[in-house]
Amino acid sequence: MTKRPNILWISFEDTNPFYGCYGDSVARTPNLDRLASQGCRWTRCFSTAGVCAPARSAVITGMYPISIGTHHMRTTHTNRATPEMPTPYSAVVPHYVKCFSEYLRAQGYFCTNNAKTDYQFESPLTAWDACGSSAHWRDRPDPEQPFFAVFNPTRTHESGMWPEKCREPAFDPADVRLPPYFPDTFKVRETIARMYTHIEQSDRELGDILQQLEDDGLADNTYVFHWSDHGPLPRGKRWPYDSGIHVPLIARGPGIDAGMVKEDLVSTIDLGPTMLSLAGVDIPTHMQGRAFLGPQTAQPREYVYATRDRYDEAYDMIRAVRDKRWKYIRNMRPDLPYLLWIPYRNRHPIVQEMWRLHLAGELNETQSLMFQSRPTEELYDTDADPYEINNLARSPGYATELRRLRTALDAWLLEVGDWGETPESEMVRQWYPDGKQPQTAAPVAIPICADHYGMDPAIGAAPLRSPMLIQLHCATQGGSIAYTFESGDTPHWRLYTQPLRIEPGKTFLRAKAIRIGYRESQVMQIHFTATAEPSVPCDA
Repeated sequence: MTKRPNILWISFEDTNPFYGCYGDSVARTPNLDRLASQGCRWTRCFSTAGVCAPARSAVITGMYPISIGTHHMRTTHTNRATPEMPTPYSAVVPHYVKCFSEYLRAQGYFCTNNAKTDYQFESPLTAWDACGSSAHWRDRPDPEQPFFAVFNPTRTHESGMWPEKCREPAFDPADVRLPPYFPDTFKVRETIARMYTHIEQSDRELGDILQQLEDDGLADNTYVFHWSDHGPLPRGKRWPYDSGIHVPLIARGPGIDAGMVKEDLVSTIDLGPTMLSLAGVDIPTHMQGRAFLGPQTAQPREYVYATRDRYDEAYDMIRAVRDKRWKYIRNMRPDLPYLLWIPYRNRHPIVQEMWRLHLAGELNETQSLMFQSRPTEELYDTDADPYEINNLARSPGYATELRRLRTALDAWLLEVGDWGETPESEMVRQWYPDGKQPQTAAPVAIPICADHYGMDPAIGAAPLRSPMLIQLHCATQGGSIAYTFESGDTPHWRLYTQPLRIEPGKTFLRAKAIRIGYRESQVMQIHFTATAEPSVPCDA
């Protein structure tokens, strides 16, 4: 049988393709450039949202955030100035939705995440074999076991542009290129120089991880993917403009030709299904992403979609669709100003500089875009206008493109559903009907042996006849079960996929269950004694 491939992800936070391999003359990214030369670089990869939690929920589930209720941002904490919001809560996704890594684990992959999750729900125990700052493919007990390992360097996060995170940037502010909607001041240039500094540092971290792969002799049979969750800068992060959703995507591995450049549309929602395709795992039919590599590769996309909703304290609702050239944005709340109150964003030095110049009346028309009123619709020719400044929605000459993209957006919303149409407080009441987070039911263990054929759960430490299987069952629909035979406080929890064979002798079994959005169950623990002698019923 052909050896199954390993998969390595190295994702950056808050990063547009500001890399040398994408033509950026300022960037110093030798490791990313080398990775691109060894494999494929996609030029049109877009995120489903311009901010972490909804974007990453789409990546890990293969489902659109608005379709599963993960479209808001950071709902597990509350701002003391807005106690009326229905936070804190964890999104309760449909019962059939799983983290796609669970499907890989079920097929024998060792799955690790180092270390960011940020899915709009707590990462379930069943998603990873190891999840934390030390998680690594080297943790796997069998060196022949295939792995899916995720590393999430965090230096490039938006907050890296705050002065306390990078007082002396490694790039000359005079060298950076500014988008036309930013004022040309030293503070703006210095802030972007900090951004490039952290991209360079993250490039070195990526190089270190790739060297570890080489040192372990695993590079030839490992797919390496690099991507980012969304963009970093004001009028980008938190917005469906390309500066918010256009992200890098680079991959190398078996069957990927070196030096390839693909201009197909790809969405970050497609990452999960693509990993399943490469690993030889069937893609569940409920997944809304589509594979772009492997035997289950789908037809190239005609459109990608993005949304904006309540991010931190500020309620909003924007829906967008893009093809290879045209972008359509629908503002459901044209009565709102562009800049809503988001305290975290207001810490950004460029935002502070723009507020200062706006108050002084020193911004030109293009630089004032974020301070103007919103149109109902926006239409951009991204080939002619890559910074999305000239709104063509009201220009009669573009009515055909406007109608086509309107229709495409409407059809998509009808297909995937939109939790944004339901008030957040009502949505949370449906998930937490008594105001409390539901808890997953504890598993029960059912013995199957010569004396017992799965009629009743086991009780106590009763002797049972070998050979014997133990079936685990959770009464909560959608609950996944983790189990261990290990003792101690930090065992390795395995994913339950089929009845467990119990060897002769004494066995200590622990199990617990989790459904995404629910609290973990209580731990079930039970002792078994398997014997070749006839036994008494386990409930006697």
